[in-house]
Amino acid sequence: MKELTILCYSKCSTCKKALAWLDAHEIPYTTRPIKEEHPSEEELKTWYQKSGLPLKRFFNTSGQLYKSMQLKDKLPTMSEEEQIALLSTDGMLVKRPLVIGENYVLTGFKEKEWEEKIL
Repeated sequence: MKELTILCYSKCSTCKKALAWLDAHEIPYTTRPIKEEHPSEEELKTWYQKSGLPLKRFFNTSGQLYKSMQLKDKLPTMSEEEQIALLSTDGMLVKRPLVIGENYVLTGFKEKEWEEKIL
């Protein structure tokens, strides 16, 4: 099994839970601080295509930045390219943890989804 890359934010309680879950299942991973090393446009494009998820799932819709930028109203009128470009400007806009596996990409921590994909 190839080691997972987890983009997370150290102060995020969901990220802490997710890492604890990985540790409990003895799954090897590397963390990358999403705020300091936010994903590039190229990475986001690749991960979005690999994930099969709607692009909206990559946005941290409960984050302060998302709300202050009023993205709920703006996203529907933006192209995918514009949304990916926007996501790449600030790691705090990206849903976390963001899990990059060999054949999958997961956004957020949903235990059932993680069990299906990771275990």
